[in-house]
Amino acid sequence: MTSQISRRSMMKQVAAGSAVVVLGSHATAHAAPTAKVESIEVISPQPDLYCGWPTVTRRKNGQLRVVWSGGRETHVCPFGRVESMISNDDGKTWSWPRVLIDSAIDDRDAGILETEKGTLIVTTFKSLAYEPSLAAAEKRKPGEPGAWPADKLKHWQAARDRLSAKDRQAQLGPWFIRSVDGGISWSSPERILVSSPHGPTQLADGRLLYAGKNVLKKVSEKTFVGVCDSSDDGKTWNRLAEIPTRPGDDNNNYHELYAIETGDNRIVAQIRNHNKKNSGETLQSESSDGGKTWSVPHSIGVWGLPSHLLKLKDGRLLMTYGYRRKPYGNQARVSEDHGRTWSKPITISDDGPGGDLGYPSTVQLADGSLLTIWYESMKSHPKAVLRQARWQLQ
Repeated sequence: MTSQISRRSMMKQVAAGSAVVVLGSHATAHAAPTAKVESIEVISPQPDLYCGWPTVTRRKNGQLRVVWSGGRETHVCPFGRVESMISNDDGKTWSWPRVLIDSAIDDRDAGILETEKGTLIVTTFKSLAYEPSLAAAEKRKPGEPGAWPADKLKHWQAARDRLSAKDRQAQLGPWFIRSVDGGISWSSPERILVSSPHGPTQLADGRLLYAGKNVLKKVSEKTFVGVCDSSDDGKTWNRLAEIPTRPGDDNNNYHELYAIETGDNRIVAQIRNHNKKNSGETLQSESSDGGKTWSVPHSIGVWGLPSHLLKLKDGRLLMTYGYRRKPYGNQARVSEDHGRTWSKPITISDDGPGGDLGYPSTVQLADGSLLTIWYESMKSHPKAVLRQARWQLQ
């Protein structure tokens, strides 16, 4: 039997102010560079549709591509699809969205990577997390507290019933598509072994590495939190190694990993943590042997999640993450020693009305400036939009 619960629906949102940042023995915060934020703007062109969980990448030819879960009514619904936009002018303008994946259930998250061979890989996670709320709505009579408007109930039912219950179950889990012609055409979706919002990364030896979790598994199957790799440009994937569980933790409470290779031939993986110890923080694990073995996850003193990692042109590492307590927004930190220690926080945005925001990812432009994209429910846009910040480290 396979669980219908998405990995996000298993997470309990951390209460505002409930966590205190404690620096672990592996991390000492050092002075932060400052950020000069030049502009923040909304870039999604359809404010009547909810956008969530984006990833942006910069291709070798300078083109920017952003992917996200679009076409939605709300945070959890049956209408999610993977959409993409392109910018050929460093994010000054964006193309009209193109739908890349639109299955008969909810396509959530969207990661993107261009490999060294020029192949584009897009990842997603298909979920049925909307079914419990729909089932509850079907039991309510018109006029009862919590009853849905008839038109909403009807179109949610129609979306659900595009497939039988058995066929909906068969669609669950993580998937990916590939393009070998710069995104003109795409392969059919194929299954992948783990899931995480921002997708895989490229290693110097040519392999692709995907840090994630088997978010959908048989009841009898052990939760796997670790890395998979591909030696054929993302065509096939193999489970490489498990990240050990910190004593006292349950690895079911590790979520939404991302990994990057450092300038000293190590790999750093960061983990969204919902265990009691350091709850709401980003934990970190490292590998010194190409991902075959990993250190026990440890605190780096960062409250906020999930994170995205970028190696800057000067060799420093940049992590960006959502900050879901006041002041709601997005923050960044810099490491000058390949991820061994991290700076104090750098504010990218702090004007959010609440916690329905984040999942930022960042690229560095040719002039050295930075561009970060995230999703956010704003006072002026109650259905979440994509926002973009153009900024520089100083």
